[in-house]
Amino acid sequence: MKKSHIISDRVVFSPRDIDNRFCPIQNNTGLETFILGAFNPALTRLPNGNLLLMVRVAESVREPITKGKFRYIRWSPEQGYVVEAHPTFQLDTTDPRKFRFLEYNHIKVFGLTSFSWLLPVELSADAHRIIRIHYDKIIQPQKSYQEYGIEDPRITPINGRYYMTTCSVSSERHSTTLYVSDNGLDYDLIGIIMDHQNKDIVLFPERIEGKYYALTRPLGELYFTTPGNSKYLPGTSINLAESPDLLHWKPVDTPYIRPHQDSLISLKIGGGAPPIKTDRGWLILFHGVDKCGPIGCYRTFYALADLNHPEIILKIDDKHPVLESDPVLTKAFADLIYLDRVVFTTGISETTDRYIVASGELDLVCRITQIDKHYFF
Repeated sequence: MKKSHIISDRVVFSPRDIDNRFCPIQNNTGLETFILGAFNPALTRLPNGNLLLMVRVAESVREPITKGKFRYIRWSPEQGYVVEAHPTFQLDTTDPRKFRFLEYNHIKVFGLTSFSWLLPVELSADAHRIIRIHYDKIIQPQKSYQEYGIEDPRITPINGRYYMTTCSVSSERHSTTLYVSDNGLDYDLIGIIMDHQNKDIVLFPERIEGKYYALTRPLGELYFTTPGNSKYLPGTSINLAESPDLLHWKPVDTPYIRPHQDSLISLKIGGGAPPIKTDRGWLILFHGVDKCGPIGCYRTFYALADLNHPEIILKIDDKHPVLESDPVLTKAFADLIYLDRVVFTTGISETTDRYIVASGELDLVCRITQIDKHYFF
C-alpha cells in the first residue's frame, strides 16, 4: 500500500532501456556482456527545464566463468578495457556485487562482478517520460584511479555550474572524484577531491558563511566502542567537511549523523541526495542499512540542518523511512533481480508542492518518487 506522503512512484529507467550496441566494454573487448543494473542516478534540472538522470550502468560479462576461472574487467590508460581471469576456488562469491580474493588472508581484497560507467538520460520536466538517452555523452574512465569503474554520481548546481561527485574505484585507492559542467550534459573531470575510502560525498548547493560544505562518509575496518550509556552505535557515520574552493576539504570537528541504538540503522549509514534548501533548514535525505540478508536492508531517512550553521542538526528521523524497497515496482523485472530490500536515494529536485526524488531500486533500476513537501514539515 502506497504511503500517504508519496504522490507517485515508478520505475523510469531499467537495463531494458539500454541499447547494447553502445555498451563500451562489449564494444572494446569483443566479449558478450549484459547490463546487470541501471541504477543510483544523480538528478538535476537542465537549462531547458527537463530533468537529467546520470545513471550508473553496471556492465557484466555474460559468461564470467570459463575453464574454472572467473573473468572480470579492469581499465588502464595504456590498454583500455582488459579482461582478467582468476581461479574460482580462490574466490568468495557470496555477495553478487563483488567477490573476495581468498589468497589474501591478512587483509580483505575484493573484485567487482560488473564494471560501472555513467549514462546521461534526459527526462521530461515532470520526470514521467524519457526524452533522450545521450549515448554520445557516456562517461568512461580517464585515469588510472578509475581502474574498476565510476559509481554513484551526485549532481549539485552551484552558481550556474553543475558539479558532479562520483566514486572512483581502483587498486590505487577508493576515492571521490569531481566533474564540472556548464550545461548539465557535458562534464570535464577535475580530479580527486577526497582520498582513500571516502564515498557518497554530496555537496551543498551554495556557500554558507563564505564556505562550501559537503557530506562525507569515510569507510574503514577499525571502529571503537561507544560508552555504555551512549545513544549511538559504533561504526560508519555521515560527517561534514568544509572547503574554500570545492577542491580542498577539511573535516568539521564536531560529529554529525551517527547511527542510533534504537533506530533502523545498525549496519551502515551514508549520504543520499544533495541537501536542498527549505525555509525550515537544509533537507538531507540519507541511506541507512539494517541487518538482514547477506548485504542488509537499505532504506532512505531524512534530517534537517540549520541554514546558517549546517553543522547543527535540527531534526532527524531514522526510525520511520521516507522510502523502502517496494516489490510492486520491480515485479515486471523479476527475471533480472539479484538483490532484494534495497533502495538507495541519490538525487532530488523540486516543484512548487513536491520533491522529485531519484533512487536506485535493488541495484537494478531507476526509481522516481514524488513526495508531498508537507511530509517533512
